[in-house]
Amino acid sequence: MDANAKFGLPGSWKVIKSEDHLEQAWKISSDCPVFLFKHSTRCGISHHALHELVHWYSNSEKKVMVYFLDLITYRPLSNAISDRSGVPHQSPQLICIVNGEAVNAISHTSIEESQINRFYNKVLPLTEGNG
Repeated sequence: MDANAKFGLPGSWKVIKSEDHLEQAWKISSDCPVFLFKHSTRCGISHHALHELVHWYSNSEKKVMVYFLDLITYRPLSNAISDRSGVPHQSPQLICIVNGEAVNAISHTSIEESQINRFYNKVLPLTEGNG
């Protein structure tokens, strides 16, 4: 079973399983905002945050690419995200990358639909002139 099916992710989401996937995310951020979602399979708050993010994403067309990380399975990649983005690790966590830089991050119970809308709306003006 692939990770999209296992976690109930939209088919367009990318699953991070390697450093190459992280590199792709950073490159794509030059064309459109990238959301990196760090998910802990051992945390009820993280499961709720994932549900909220999937619901938010599925409600309308978004100009964002979402990358999903199972941080229990791929903890070194979670650390690499923190190192590269400069955003201290938290779980669950949603980080937005635009033009190769972390421009916003929310975590824990802040990852709910209305907060994700605010988060997204703060990012859109930063992408004007991209792709």
